[in-house]
Amino acid sequence: MKITLKDGSSKEYAAGTSIIDIAKDISEGLARVACAGRIDGEVKDLRTTLDTDCTLEIVTATEPDGLRVIRHTASHVMAQAVKNLFPGAKVTIGPAIDDGFYYDFDADPFSREDLDAIEAEMKKIIKEGHPLERFELPREEAIKLMEEKGEPYKVELIKDLPEDATISFYDQGGFVDLCAGPHLMSTKGIKAYKLISSSMAYWRGDSNKARLQRIYGTAYNKKEELEAHLKRLEEIKLRDHNRLGREMKLFTTVDVIGQGLPLLAPRGTKMVMKMQRWIEDIEEKEWGYVRTKTPLMAKSDLYKISGHWDHYLDGMFLLGDPQDPDCMALRPMTCPFQYYVYMNEQHSYRDLPIRLAETSTLFRNEDSGEMHGLTRVRQFTISEGHLIVRPDQMVEEVKRCLQLAKHVLTTLGLEGEVTYHLSKCDPEDFKKPENERKYIDTLEKWEQVEQHLRDILNEVGVSYTEDVGEAAFYGPKIDINAKNVYGKEDTMITIQWDEMIAEKFGMYYIDENGDKVRPFIIHRTSLGCYERTLAWLIEFYAGKFPTWLCPEQVRILPISEKYADYAEKVRKALASADVDVTVDNRSEKIGFKIREARMDRLPYMLIVGENEEAAGTVSVRSRFAGDEGAKSLDDFIAQITEEIRTKAIRKEEAAE
Repeated sequence: MKITLKDGSSKEYAAGTSIIDIAKDISEGLARVACAGRIDGEVKDLRTTLDTDCTLEIVTATEPDGLRVIRHTASHVMAQAVKNLFPGAKVTIGPAIDDGFYYDFDADPFSREDLDAIEAEMKKIIKEGHPLERFELPREEAIKLMEEKGEPYKVELIKDLPEDATISFYDQGGFVDLCAGPHLMSTKGIKAYKLISSSMAYWRGDSNKARLQRIYGTAYNKKEELEAHLKRLEEIKLRDHNRLGREMKLFTTVDVIGQGLPLLAPRGTKMVMKMQRWIEDIEEKEWGYVRTKTPLMAKSDLYKISGHWDHYLDGMFLLGDPQDPDCMALRPMTCPFQYYVYMNEQHSYRDLPIRLAETSTLFRNEDSGEMHGLTRVRQFTISEGHLIVRPDQMVEEVKRCLQLAKHVLTTLGLEGEVTYHLSKCDPEDFKKPENERKYIDTLEKWEQVEQHLRDILNEVGVSYTEDVGEAAFYGPKIDINAKNVYGKEDTMITIQWDEMIAEKFGMYYIDENGDKVRPFIIHRTSLGCYERTLAWLIEFYAGKFPTWLCPEQVRILPISEKYADYAEKVRKALASADVDVTVDNRSEKIGFKIREARMDRLPYMLIVGENEEAAGTVSVRSRFAGDEGAKSLDDFIAQITEEIRTKAIRKEEAAE
């Protein structure tokens, strides 16, 4: 057979030659660092034998595919170590992931001390250098093997495989695991690894199934790479909103209240209020919206008309028996409520577009395993809006929604941190019987609307990806997403094109001929979910928010009690200019007060003493420029109020 190598050269080998043997023939050094092979673009185990002409690349740890093989093998070594130390643990699945690996076990929770012991056992297994030997078994023999080893989860996985599936295992020093591979040749190939944490997980991600214990780890080819990664993780922890937000007294959670129901503390509430007032103000004054206020719940009848009862029932909180015609449900969205605001009076084509906005509190029954801080909650508030438009207005209004979203992101300093997505239907869904489909209407209609959104994104000039199957059941949408510090992507802002729902509600307007015509609808958010955006801001700014967003913008630090009256005079002057200001009147040394203000990430502190009182000045320190020197009180008020008014984002210059 003829093998074409990465550099374009070709060599002939006997049929049945393995990838690792070809690597050795090319170079013993290459074989030592080989992790896998890429045959005609597909990653394969080094043990794979070749029988026909093909292209072959030897994959090393310098590539993501090579790192994944290292991490996959590390997950098996970790599983072996767990079985050695905790024989009663049952193994489930253990894949490589983007920045490491994990393995789920049916076992008691693991402590940090347990993880340290598992790491030490892994070191022993790696040092022993067990070869990883691949073998295959027929279905019944594979099931029998896992039953004999007391691994019920592996038995279930085997039974769920297709009848014609190849059932393969890897044996490393007597530890046998069901796995398709690929793997390193030996456990000695793992050079640098670390177990990061453990947490609860559900078997197959289903909250109705067994609760498991997941151990996360990572592995690299070099110790230096691992140390750099661990340093990045420490930096991530410092920005994690779930830790930092609590530390800064922005929010908390309480077990007796419930998962996914955070309490915003006064400081966090003030930040959300500032964003809410700003959004409501610009929507009305600059973007042509009118505001509504609608109920937090409705009868099941409303959701049956909209289709949410059929498509979204599992995500709703019900108040009563769903079979009862008087059953109520907390609202998971505001759209059907605002439709009835529109239909409260008759509208002419001249009235459109009508842009309805609402600061909406919503309720969604998220899976308990998905709850996380402020990013995934069961009650949240969004900057929701629905535009009722004529068909000829649709494209321009979607563009304006996109422009508003970009304005909001730019003002918050977050525009460069987002990705744009065209969330489309899955064409395969339309092959199902109508009563089993996710999406309403026809595939042809969906493709037409998706092209409209595609054209808008291209015209606006943003880079975007197309996500199949991510659309809502009644229309495609533009999703603006952002990643948290751990790399998980969440949708922050949505703009959705809807030609279909108006008919369900009998919505219409009177056109120039006096006929009743169905309008189109745009579902959109401008800032998105306030809780999720607050989490994003905490992580992006590491708690050092732009001055206009800070719950405490200035702290006055009198040098001693003698200057308390002057400090109060300064406070009143700032407060009358709508600056959020406090006075630290504690009988502590000024150095201690300054350090605490720095730790609280305040944008400004004003030190006042004898000289400042005599001259009517304040000594300004900021986290932007450090010691800014003495300024007249009027000058400082003019400076900070202009910074707040313009929502300026000052560069962090001073090392505080």
